[in-house]
Amino acid sequence: MKLKDLYSFLKRDLQQIEDQLAQSVSSEQTLINTAGLELLKAGGKRIRPVFVLLSAQFGTYDIHQIKKTAAALELIHMASLVHDDVVDDADMRRGRETVKAKYDSKVAMYTGDYIFASALKLMTDIEIPRAHQILAQGMKEMCLGEVEQIKEQYDTDQNVRKYFKRIKRKTALLIAMSCQLGAITSKADIPVQKLLYDFGYSVGMAFQITDDILDFTASEKQLGKPAGSDLKQGNITLPALYTIQRFPGFKEKLNLYYENGDETLLSDILKQIKRNGSIEFASAISDTYLNRAKAAASGLPETSARESLLKVADFIAGRKF
Repeated sequence: MKLKDLYSFLKRDLQQIEDQLAQSVSSEQTLINTAGLELLKAGGKRIRPVFVLLSAQFGTYDIHQIKKTAAALELIHMASLVHDDVVDDADMRRGRETVKAKYDSKVAMYTGDYIFASALKLMTDIEIPRAHQILAQGMKEMCLGEVEQIKEQYDTDQNVRKYFKRIKRKTALLIAMSCQLGAITSKADIPVQKLLYDFGYSVGMAFQITDDILDFTASEKQLGKPAGSDLKQGNITLPALYTIQRFPGFKEKLNLYYENGDETLLSDILKQIKRNGSIEFASAISDTYLNRAKAAASGLPETSARESLLKVADFIAGRKF
C-alpha cells in the first residue's frame, strides 16, 4: 500500500491545495516563477496538508478556508527545504537537481524567501489572531533549530538531548502546527486542538527519527540522494550518537573522516553503524514517540478522521524509504 492510498478520499481537496500552491508560487519574475513551479513538480508526500485536512474534520470543515492553512504550511516546508539545500550545499533532492544546483545560491535564497512570504500572505485570509501567533512563534523556533544544526555540524561531542531539541524544531514542530492549525481554522474545541498538537508533535519526532535511520539503511535510489548524506554533511543523528556513546574509538574515527574525507573510512563507519545495534535503538525510540501519538489520538472523538490520522502515522513512522 502507498501512502496516498490511506487518504485517497481527500483527493479532490488535495487537488485544490495543489492549485492553491501553484497560484501562490507564481511570480512575474521569470526565474522565481520557474524555480517555484519546478519545486511543485518535484512533488513530495504532502504530509502537512493531509494533517491539516484531517485535523480540520474535528470542527466545521470548509475546504475554501482550510486549503489556505494547508497550502501555507506546505509552502513554509518547501521554503525551508530550499534554504536547507543552500546551507548543506546539496545538489540533489528527491532525485532532482536542487534550486541551488540548477541556478545558484542567491536565486535559491530569494526563491525560499518569496515562498515564505507567499505563505504568510495566504494566511492573512484566516481571521483568527491565535493562528497567526502560533505560526509566527513556530517559524521563529524553526529558524533557531536551523541555526542550532549549523552550530552543531561536525560536533562529535554533542549529546542526545541536543539532537531531540534540534529535530523538534526542524521537523516535529511544523507537523504539530499542521494538526493544531487545521483544528483552529475549523474552530474545533480547544481540548481537541491540544490533543492534535500533541499527536502531531509525537508523529513528527517519530517521522524525523525514521528519516535519520533511512539515511543509513535505504538505497540511493530510494532516498533520491546518496546514503549516508547526513553524516557526510556533518549532521550527526541518533544512530551515530548511539555509536559514539557506546563504542570507544568511534568518535576518533569519525573525526578523522571529517579531517581527511577518506571515502573508504566513511564506508567502514556506515557499516559499523548499520551492524552495531544503533538502528534498532533508534527504531525503538521512534516507536516510543509513535505510541505517544496514539495515546494522544485515543482522546479524540471516534471518527473516520481519527482512524486516518492513526493510519498515516503508522505508515510514515514505519516506512522503509
